[in-house]
Amino acid sequence: MQAQQVFIGVDVAKDNLVISMGGTPKPQLVVNDEPAIKHWLKTLSPQAVIAMESTGRYHQRLARLAHQAGLRVYVLNAKDVYFYAKALGARGKTDALDAQIIARYAAEHHVSLHPWSPGTPAQVEVQELLQRRARVAQCRASLRQTLAGMKKLAPAVLQLERQFEKLLGRIDREVQRLVHSEPKLSQGSEVLQSISGIGPQSAAMLVALLSRIPFANADALVAYSGLDPRPADSGMRNGRRRLSKRGSPGLRRQLYLAALAATRTKALGPTYQALRAKGFKSTQAVVILARKLLRIAWAVWRSGKPFDAAKLTPVA
Repeated sequence: MQAQQVFIGVDVAKDNLVISMGGTPKPQLVVNDEPAIKHWLKTLSPQAVIAMESTGRYHQRLARLAHQAGLRVYVLNAKDVYFYAKALGARGKTDALDAQIIARYAAEHHVSLHPWSPGTPAQVEVQELLQRRARVAQCRASLRQTLAGMKKLAPAVLQLERQFEKLLGRIDREVQRLVHSEPKLSQGSEVLQSISGIGPQSAAMLVALLSRIPFANADALVAYSGLDPRPADSGMRNGRRRLSKRGSPGLRRQLYLAALAATRTKALGPTYQALRAKGFKSTQAVVILARKLLRIAWAVWRSGKPFDAAKLTPVA
């Protein structure tokens, strides 16, 4: 007789893990460091299934060690868990309650979830560098806004801008070095850059994602990105749609920038203009184009063949 799976929910913080075993009300506390996690993992059954929310980098140690121990691991989208908790009518929010809800979510939805896999060292580092790059760019934008109009500080601001450019350039070179260190990533990046609007940075982000997660189809990739439109009807206001925004904000931002670049290309510029002619606002048209770029990227990645603008289908 096969042993029954035990679903374990873990609320991950910087210093501690709050653990719910199979939805039991009494939580277990484990220090979030490698020796303590390894010791705890040894006490688990081989049928244990561990689920946690994506929390930047704090969850990565647990996910990696649990995977190395041969256990099935799920890293959940925090927004999905949040709405699940609301649907359950969760009253209040504590680490212990969060861990229980994560365990219950995994038990109910594991059939439709992708088990977490660590990826190659190059994939992991590319993703980490791109995340850090996005934060650096946000810091630069914030400083620009803070120091705008300060004429007396202009020389110092210019010097700071040059340092930011230098740092971002260094990150970009390191990302490309890592991409070209693995044939699969290198070839994938090259073919993805054949798509109008997709540059080295967008290609690196997409290749790190597509090489790690086997999306069944283009719709799954769009849904993962959070660029999929969802109904938002209320009363007399019917036909409204809002983006789910359930995936990585960094991925959506990068695809938006790629689509913005694509609006100025010969291949996809007419698509953008056709959307504008249909009455879509500029931002709406760019978002639709970003979705189209994701679908093209999935098809190009799957086929391994460069983008062919002659095969473009009209946007509905």
